[in-house]
Amino acid sequence: MINLNDSLLPPIDPEPEFRASDRTCQRQLQRLHQVAVYSRWFLVGLLWISLAPWSLWSLRSEFALWRDYFTWTAVRYGLAFNLLPAVGLTLCIALTVSTLIWQSRNILFGLPKRQRKQLKQRLLKIRQQGESHPLWLWVCGELA
Repeated sequence: MINLNDSLLPPIDPEPEFRASDRTCQRQLQRLHQVAVYSRWFLVGLLWISLAPWSLWSLRSEFALWRDYFTWTAVRYGLAFNLLPAVGLTLCIALTVSTLIWQSRNILFGLPKRQRKQLKQRLLKIRQQGESHPLWLWVCGELA
């Protein structure tokens, strides 16, 4: 499990609507960001558990060929003639790399203004809907 300390999360500027409860707003925005990070990693894990084994199993005959006669041409044709498994592996690898880059960028450089604005808008919607919102308990509730 990924452990995100509050010190790793970038500070988020509150809008004027949030000025009354600045600390509460900051904490809720950080929780909402954590939910987004955990959701992405959950999706990546789900893909690696479900799609990657099927793709690798479908390519098992190609692996035997590559073990005996490894050339880049064999890899290219093996993936070209097994398109669905190749797309499945590509999807798993691409989503993993994009999530790593996204999270690294957020840790190193902070959240972009556009993403901060989207988080604030989502938080406003969650607050407006109240306890009936699915994320209320994790973002605004006392259990979070």
